Amino acid sequence: MKKITLIVALLIGLASCEKEKVNYNRDCNCGTVVSDGIDGNCYWVELRNNCSKNKDYFCIDGDVWMQAYIGEKVCITNVDSW
Repeated sequence: MKKITLIVALLIGLASCEKEKVNYNRDCNCGTVVSDGIDGNCYWVELRNNCSKNKDYFCIDGDVWMQAYIGEKVCITNVDSW
């Protein structure tokens, strides 16, 4: 039973390693980082939407924030397009 559990966990782990392919220029949940900062417990980025060209602020995880440089493409998947 332990071997089966280990094998299943390994297969799930390997399957989740594949990066999701996103077309950053057409996905309306993606945008370009125009500014960023820290406000209390909020690591925020301001993004310009690829579709609407609107700008909006999002609080994101600190690890993601550390990789979100000005000019980089970022997708926010837990919101509707803005």
